[in-house]
Amino acid sequence: MPPSSTAPSSSPAPPPGSQPGSQPGVPGAPRQEVPEGSTKLPDNQLDAAALPADHPREVYTSNGGTILNIRGQEGGCGHATAEATQQDGTRVTVNLTELKGQTGQMCTMDIRHPVLSVALSAPLGERTVVLKQMR
Repeated sequence: MPPSSTAPSSSPAPPPGSQPGSQPGVPGAPRQEVPEGSTKLPDNQLDAAALPADHPREVYTSNGGTILNIRGQEGGCGHATAEATQQDGTRVTVNLTELKGQTGQMCTMDIRHPVLSVALSAPLGERTVVLKQMR
């Protein structure tokens, strides 16, 4: 009986929590779930008036308030990003952007809502988080 052909062996998957962005409260790659131990930001501390009506309005803090975990929006070949562009004594402004894929590339017609992590220079405390969508 001839030996059977098998697919080349692949290295085992890394253990949970060892992939970039998968550790609770550590900025990194987008993830689908809010990191364990995160605290939802109270509605009165969130200004999302500049976002489109259908955009998620979920913000959580972790790591003693030094990291914001924000529910973004992306679709097809796009990739959501978040960046704290202004931090002062009363508010933190975060720009949410969807980077588009290359033209001429086939893309799915789905919408995803990844959680994006943003590191702050100081704990959020009582400051207001202002979300803006950039194009």
